[in-house]
Amino acid sequence: MRALLLVIAPLALAACDQMDVQPRYTAYGRAALFADGKVNQTPPAGTVAREDALFTVGRPPMSPALLARGRARYRIDCVQCHGPAGDGNGVIPSRGFPRPESFASPRLRTMTADRIVDVIAHGYGAMYPHADRVAPADRWAIAAYVQALQLSQAAPLAVLPPADRQRVEAAGGY
Repeated sequence: MRALLLVIAPLALAACDQMDVQPRYTAYGRAALFADGKVNQTPPAGTVAREDALFTVGRPPMSPALLARGRARYRIDCVQCHGPAGDGNGVIPSRGFPRPESFASPRLRTMTADRIVDVIAHGYGAMYPHADRVAPADRWAIAAYVQALQLSQAAPLAVLPPADRQRVEAAGGY
């Protein structure tokens, strides 16, 4: 019985190779399936490449709703590493993973919204890509919220209302 299994098993496994030898078209070959005989077909009118669609549409206009959405998505997708204030003091770095740079650092303060969206989608350094986890519209919302965080951390004390200014000064300064 074992001898029979030893003979049949390799034959059964060899049959699994059929997908490698099935008929298929090559990229620039001919195809009777299409009227023009080409395998590569022109995309339908109005089609935009997936990677380009995010930037051809562009950043949505700034609004309280956009910032609220960005804050909500930041709390879900980003705060674990970047921390609530964007200073890199999230839970993940506290457990030994690389600490992200603070959004208030001079280098990151110069990042455009386009660059923030690109980093969210494709990753950078130790940050892995989040394109499959964060929808394109949410990337723009998060970028807007990150820029709001950056502005809030560099705002002069004089722009605060008097009551808030007194509270900050009473708490130990700015």
